[in-house]
Amino acid sequence: MLVDTTVLGTVSDRWRTRLDERLRLLPYLALAASTVMVALAGDDSQMPHQPLPVSLAAAAATAVWLLLWRRRRTHLAVFFTGIVALDALLIWTNALYGFFAWTGFLFVQHALHGRWRLLGAAAVGVCTGVSQVRGAWVPAQWGTIAVVLALNVAIGTAMTYLAIVTQGHHARRADLVRELEEANAKLAAALAENADLHTRLLVQAREAGVLDERQRLAGEIHDVLAQGLTGIVTQLEAAGQASGRPADHERHLATAKQLARDSLAEARRSVQALRPRPLDAGSLPQALAEVVEGWSARHGIGVEMITTGTVQPLLPEIDATLLRTAQEALANVARHAGARRVALTLSYLEDLVTLDVRDDGSGFDPASPPARPEGGYGLTAMRERVRRIAGTLEVESEPGAGTAVSACVPAIPLGVAA
Repeated sequence: MLVDTTVLGTVSDRWRTRLDERLRLLPYLALAASTVMVALAGDDSQMPHQPLPVSLAAAAATAVWLLLWRRRRTHLAVFFTGIVALDALLIWTNALYGFFAWTGFLFVQHALHGRWRLLGAAAVGVCTGVSQVRGAWVPAQWGTIAVVLALNVAIGTAMTYLAIVTQGHHARRADLVRELEEANAKLAAALAENADLHTRLLVQAREAGVLDERQRLAGEIHDVLAQGLTGIVTQLEAAGQASGRPADHERHLATAKQLARDSLAEARRSVQALRPRPLDAGSLPQALAEVVEGWSARHGIGVEMITTGTVQPLLPEIDATLLRTAQEALANVARHAGARRVALTLSYLEDLVTLDVRDDGSGFDPASPPARPEGGYGLTAMRERVRRIAGTLEVESEPGAGTAVSACVPAIPLGVAA
């Protein structure tokens, strides 16, 4: 099964990209907001602070430091160390810069690696904690100071650890998406290769079937036509030698004529085997309809013909094989089944064509089928013909329960092997 990983990765990546772009602006906004609060508080603030120019100078240095490192991707640990130092300097000038100090957590993930992230988060937690107890820095409040610092460090490191775990999950998900994409690509390539191999096998089967048919015709020409012509020549020579014996002369001529008629009939049968006559006028369903109509009229047995799927022109060998199979199956019904109704179904599937002929006749045991009469086309011969085009023939029957003959052949479109 192919897995569509495009949406899986694209939506998440797009969301994270937008979030990262907004997070990059937060330190500048926090620094500007803190500086505005410091300026508004002025020298009248009740909290310990340095003169306003000192605070503004520290804020300007911090802004320059942020701008200088905005697009750099190396020595980020130095950048983070500078940020922590500037946080401490800003908080020393005015505790209100604690609103800026917390943005140090944003740089932990990008600037540090491994366990250094937890140490960096603890340092930022100390800065934010100091900003909160800046006005209570007296021995009597050391217990409160310790608790506030501990809480800030614990919260900062815990959140950083959670971010590390989440980032690990994102990394594993990205690896999984890449693996799925690679698996999809390999599976698509394998399916394409299998489809190509399947087509080539069908073409090879068709070529093998053509070769088998040629060999069969060659054998018929040698065994029947050539022998018949040889017999005709022999009889004509004997008639010439018996010119003084009228009775023998006429007998040899009559034998030669009969051999000629038999050879002509065999020649016509062999030629018709190449392309059945009903197929010359139309498609396979039309040819089957013509055969079914004629057979039903001759034998007085009702036949229901059904065609399913999209009819498509197939290789002549396939159409001919299915038509011959239908003819022989109907002939067997007429000879052996004693049926009242016959159903013939032709189904066009994606890469297969099936022909099913079912009757409600007497049936038989498939393990010991009835012997074919002289000149008939038995089940074994039917299987061989279907097998020549890489198809299969199945027979289901039971005494008293009718018979079902099912042929399944590859649906090779006309011109695929051109």
